[in-house]
Amino acid sequence: MTALVTGASSGIGLQYATILARDYACDLLLVSNQQRELEESAQKISQSFGVKTYPFFCDLARQEAAREVYDFAADQGLTIDILINNAGFFFFNPLYETPPEKVESMVMLHVVTLTSLCRLFGADMCQRGKGYILNMSSLCKWMEFPGIQTYIATKTYIYSFSKSIWYEMKPKGVSVTVVTPGAVDTGLYGLAPHLRRLAVRLGVSLPPEKLAAKALRRMFKHKKTCMPGLINHLSIPLFRHFPDWLVFRVMKRLSSFEKA
Repeated sequence: MTALVTGASSGIGLQYATILARDYACDLLLVSNQQRELEESAQKISQSFGVKTYPFFCDLARQEAAREVYDFAADQGLTIDILINNAGFFFFNPLYETPPEKVESMVMLHVVTLTSLCRLFGADMCQRGKGYILNMSSLCKWMEFPGIQTYIATKTYIYSFSKSIWYEMKPKGVSVTVVTPGAVDTGLYGLAPHLRRLAVRLGVSLPPEKLAAKALRRMFKHKKTCMPGLINHLSIPLFRHFPDWLVFRVMKRLSSFEKA
């Protein structure tokens, strides 16, 4: 099998790639906008696990990016059996203070490119009668919270979109799984190292290798959704009933931290 993993040079994406190579002997098309890290990761995985790796340096936050990835796979003669839409980024800022291009990049990456990759590679999978798609949403899709408004909205789109195409593609033999993790121990959130370690010890944050392994197991079992971690399941009712006064209090506290 051959898997395509976006955001594959670090964090969760690198763990997906590593596990697919090590445990499932998958050849890999690895896509990232971090060229040096991408090439180093591809070489290391290939040497460690004896699989073929195809690094493709690409900024996925562009209108034409999905087609470029699809054309690269075709040029290399690759049949993509597994599509892992993992690439993403995060920012915390009021919308009115965020540069428009940053908002547009997030929407382009999380919504437009992901949708196009599912459309292009999903059509081929449906024609062959088999395949797997895994899309990364977030636990925050159950929240409405200031500062991460665009992130929440795009991750909510991914969740609804993925569950909808599950119904469309399942009769064609293609499985679609959407993952809704809570906090993951990566550099995405910009936390200090000691806070990251504390979050993992408390069970609030999940190591990326553990998340990736659980998500892939669910994917290969043809499951529609994956939410790893008991604490995440317990948090959803809290998120859905977050009182406005508490949100404003948290906003005020966060603002004081930024000014300190």
